[in-house]
Amino acid sequence: MPPSHPLRPRARVGLLVAALLGLVVGLLSAFTAPAAAASPPPSPSPSPSAAGAASGTFRNPLNPGPDPFMTHWKGNYYLTTTQGNSIRMWRSASLGTLAVADPVTVWTDSDPSRNRNIWAPEFYRFGDRWYLYYTADDGVDEHHRLYVLQSERDDPAGPYHFKAKLAPPNHANDFAIDAGILHVRGRLYLAYSGINRYQHNGINIAPMSNPYTVSGNAVAVDAAGGCPEVREGPEFLYRNGRVWMTYSACDTGKPDYQVWMMSMPLDADPLVPGNWRQHQGAVFSRADDRGVFGPGHHAFFRSPDGTEDWIVYHAKTTSVNTYSNRTTRAQKFTWRADGSPDFGRPLAMGATQDLPSGDPGSGNYWINDDGRSSGPGGVSYTGAWNSGTGCATQCFWSDDHWSDRAGATATFSFTGTRIALLSVKDTGNGYAAISVDGGPERRVDFHNPIRVGEAVQYVSPRLAYGGHTLRIRVTGEHDSQSGASFVSVDRAEVYVN
Repeated sequence: MPPSHPLRPRARVGLLVAALLGLVVGLLSAFTAPAAAASPPPSPSPSPSAAGAASGTFRNPLNPGPDPFMTHWKGNYYLTTTQGNSIRMWRSASLGTLAVADPVTVWTDSDPSRNRNIWAPEFYRFGDRWYLYYTADDGVDEHHRLYVLQSERDDPAGPYHFKAKLAPPNHANDFAIDAGILHVRGRLYLAYSGINRYQHNGINIAPMSNPYTVSGNAVAVDAAGGCPEVREGPEFLYRNGRVWMTYSACDTGKPDYQVWMMSMPLDADPLVPGNWRQHQGAVFSRADDRGVFGPGHHAFFRSPDGTEDWIVYHAKTTSVNTYSNRTTRAQKFTWRADGSPDFGRPLAMGATQDLPSGDPGSGNYWINDDGRSSGPGGVSYTGAWNSGTGCATQCFWSDDHWSDRAGATATFSFTGTRIALLSVKDTGNGYAAISVDGGPERRVDFHNPIRVGEAVQYVSPRLAYGGHTLRIRVTGEHDSQSGASFVSVDRAEVYVN
């Protein structure tokens, strides 16, 4: 979630979320935006001859936003992330092409009491309608409350209409965020993060009489978490006779933001706090050796054929305490012999993974800055460039090229329909001029107030399938906040479909 009370300056949070919205829109419409970090994937293909050689794989990030929720339904993945002042949804037939899917705005609100700082949307299907749960305020963070929309038809992308405010009687006017729906014993329950005797952002659970009506008081659950600040983003898994409640702990700006877990028997009453058994220690946390920090605010989805379990979450590529640079990633998880979920460790940003079972494939492939590629293409340079492995886990294959010499160029050749450029954003970076197939240049700023790895610098327009070029030209210029004019070249992700 966005930064957690009481550690976050409230006004600053709204500005940060609004800034994130601008970055997201930039990625998908203006084709520039920030994203994420890296570490070596498996060894490259020895001599790839066609883009289809990598059709069964993908690499993170999936989206530049935080607080993801995703499901697969009727042949498509549907994803939401925190956008700020609206709810947007991305739809794609393959996980591999979700990052360049065009968003659909499914909700905006004219009511000034609830049309600001819209966070953490989640959507569930009950009957033949979808219910979209979210939190919003009037511009004051402490005024965050929970709301639910109902779809007009059986489609997760809507359209939606406003249905209700969700407020347990004993917390009718209290701060509340991160709604998650628990379904056990044939009943629905609202789980959320809000005020209780344990934390300002603590886990509460309340009964529901239907998907849009809270029917009783919330009870507080004393959830452990390693850090004192928050317990937020509750999510549920149902397996092996138990319901597993996972949640995020620590302030989301910290590199130690992480996932913890409790569970209870499926036939137990979730409104009895003593029925919940605490599992000791974090079940998903930072992996410094892979350049992954602050993994959390997650959700779960099944592979298209229903045989695999996946976690979708946000994480950062920097250990700096910051609410920026939180990008959406996904990876498969398994189950232990004792019946509990085994989430493993978060994978490095650029790690190549197999697509979920039943995914039709995307044809994506990568081109590294040194010319290695898992598909047809490569990269050539003119002018003065430096290269090396100093960026370590913040770069794909732990290496990149960089230059501040005006006129120096790097040109990717590729075969496909779209290309994304990912590399380091840093305090000493400047402007690049980027063009496709010799066309007009687009000015792109590679600067960032903190150093982050594998940021999405540019995504091309959709192109006719075939051979193309992407040229990056160093301008030698930088904005007033930067100390130099370097441009970094790291990974290109090529899309075939």
